[in-house]
Amino acid sequence: MRIAVNTRLLLPHRLDGIGWFAAETLKRIVLSHPEHEFYFFFDRKPDSQFIYADNVRPVTLCPQARHPLLWYVFFEWSVTVALRRYKIDVFLSPDGWMSLRTPVPTLAVIHDLNFEHAVDYLRPSHQRYMKHYFPLFASGATRIATVSEYSKQDISNTYGVDSKKIDVVYDGAHSFYRPCSEEEKVVIRQRFTDGKPFFIYVGTISRRKNLTNILLAFDKYKANRPDDSMQLMVVGSRYWWKDELADAYDNMLYRSDVRFIGHIESDVLAQLMGASEALVYASLFEGFGIPILEAFYAETAVITSNVTSMPEVAGDAAILVNPLSVDEIATAMQDVAVDRALRLSLIEKGRVRRELFSWDRTATLLWNSLMQIMDNTK
Repeated sequence: MRIAVNTRLLLPHRLDGIGWFAAETLKRIVLSHPEHEFYFFFDRKPDSQFIYADNVRPVTLCPQARHPLLWYVFFEWSVTVALRRYKIDVFLSPDGWMSLRTPVPTLAVIHDLNFEHAVDYLRPSHQRYMKHYFPLFASGATRIATVSEYSKQDISNTYGVDSKKIDVVYDGAHSFYRPCSEEEKVVIRQRFTDGKPFFIYVGTISRRKNLTNILLAFDKYKANRPDDSMQLMVVGSRYWWKDELADAYDNMLYRSDVRFIGHIESDVLAQLMGASEALVYASLFEGFGIPILEAFYAETAVITSNVTSMPEVAGDAAILVNPLSVDEIATAMQDVAVDRALRLSLIEKGRVRRELFSWDRTATLLWNSLMQIMDNTK
């Protein structure tokens, strides 16, 4: 069987959440199924690390798809032609984008519909494109895979898609994430925070990630505990830094205790996660929330939101807060910082919870979804 895959997000040193999903699942699928041919469709020269086995054929298509107009050209023309040229049997798109002009059966992985629920989560041009095309992708795909029961219901309800057409495959966590010894924690904290304890925030700095309220909550936490040396480590690229977020930071009394370190390599992030007092992940909207699972593997306590998919992923292994409530976030910070028994209890529950999610399981479920398509087209 000839399987084509949209691999435009496999970029060295630049993998985001969906990029990691693609990398981890495709590596396992390709190695587990040497009897099939895989055609990886890149939009630039591929890096050899993503050519996982001899049964992978890299194909570079033009143009580089990083803008709405170029998305359209890439998927509706370049991908369509390549699917026909290489006589592809089924097309897998780990980021949900697909060709609407091909008869080739397609599995679209739609991680979430955050762009449908708020007008200010993405660049306006990107949001307009996605609001126009993703209903068409959902309707046109042979099957859909997604990463949580929440997203499955959201896709079904928002686009009127039969839920029987949607498979939940979940996410996993990178093997880098593991507990740190007390000695390792001392070294990591000395390197990054002059030896001081810290909360950690992980994610692209965008409105959806709710860093504004996290900063306000941290400032309130510090005001209630002025002698506390706790820091807030912010890990993520600044795609958005304006309006209320910039104002919140500028007006903080304890902004000197906030440390921005931008985008870092996964092995370093795993060390920081393991050395932190707690992950503070009070996002407004997530299709899954991979950092929650990464914290479970790093054996770090978790504070996360009580909305969208996050309660589904966290279960009873996290403190759930209203992301719109600065008071609730600040109280959760204080509780996890001062109550060692609570923190250890959350960590123990996280050890149990993490067993439900792995990239091996994700890859198996994704492959099963793909095979459903092939079984129904024979």
